Amino acid sequence: MSLENQIAEKAREVGFDDIGFTSAQLLSKEVGEKFTEFLENNWHGDMAWLEEKVERRKAPLVLWPEVRGIILLGQNYSSDGDPLENLENPSVGNISIYARGRDYHDLVKKRLKTLGRWIHADLDTPIKVFVDTAPVMEKPLAQLAGLGWQGKHTNLVSKKFGSWIFLGAIFTTLEFVTSPPFQDACGTCRACLDICPTNAFPAPYKLDARRCISYLTIEHKGPIPMEFRKAIGNRIYGCDDCLAVCPWNKYAALARDAAYFAREDLKAPPLSDLLGLNDAAFRSHFSKSPIKRTGRDRFIRNVLIAAGNSGNKLLLGQIKTLLADPSPLVRGAAVWAFRELAEEKEIGTAKAAGLMDSDAGVRAEWR
Repeated sequence: MSLENQIAEKAREVGFDDIGFTSAQLLSKEVGEKFTEFLENNWHGDMAWLEEKVERRKAPLVLWPEVRGIILLGQNYSSDGDPLENLENPSVGNISIYARGRDYHDLVKKRLKTLGRWIHADLDTPIKVFVDTAPVMEKPLAQLAGLGWQGKHTNLVSKKFGSWIFLGAIFTTLEFVTSPPFQDACGTCRACLDICPTNAFPAPYKLDARRCISYLTIEHKGPIPMEFRKAIGNRIYGCDDCLAVCPWNKYAALARDAAYFAREDLKAPPLSDLLGLNDAAFRSHFSKSPIKRTGRDRFIRNVLIAAGNSGNKLLLGQIKTLLADPSPLVRGAAVWAFRELAEEKEIGTAKAAGLMDSDAGVRAEWR
């Protein structure tokens, strides 16, 4: 059995669904140039960590000079249900499919470490494992390793799993027979570009994250810009629109690991259940969920935007309570939501009570 087949067999044994091999030297100059363009256009927004260690991100050999062969691993996380179904029900929050189950960082990294330990012990080579937490360009490397291609929405598309695939990488000092790179198979399709509610794609294969709902509801630390609030609808954590409409999803099968399946309470959580979460309740409710990483204040900010878009006046009592929340971020979002749902008389009463513009953080909402 070849070295690559030995590793592939072990990878599937520990739970990975796809695997490919590439060389540390194969990442093209063009990939680095595209990343530089992304940064120079400030399309990364608040994600300052992307500006750090740029040269390491562009070239694996700068990140780790000893690396020779790179193993790319894919994990299918396709779940049951329609990712877009909740968008028609404004009284519930819509959560991205990947965040409805267990935190993929923990699941993928555990499998990477298991495989890595085996490679280190049985094949006698140093290794480094990465899952979305280091300056590694996983998607271009995955395309080089034959796992799929970066679609027009900039995410990886797999002919086996559609859009629903997590990536991990193992850097080694081994030399591999490299997998054939995957060729782009988007053709003339524009479904992912045309469905985007906020026009986040300046052109095919280019993303302005500052307009992306996933970025706005997860990575962005401040108030969500006014121009995007209506378009966000009830998306309270992430957005699957561009992923969900990809025609290649017809080949996706359910994930093997039930840990990726949606928790019942996260399939269509009522906004009224979420608005009352304080920090302790938030941490408890989202234990072992990737949502916990965002923190309570940003999450409640998102839920308040959804509440303001809901048309549901029954939420006004909870929103009014949040006008006095300790977090300026939450208070500012509560002001917007309250104004969207309340009658002028109620707004006047809240203003008179000093709840609508009580500090600079809230007043900044209306500039």
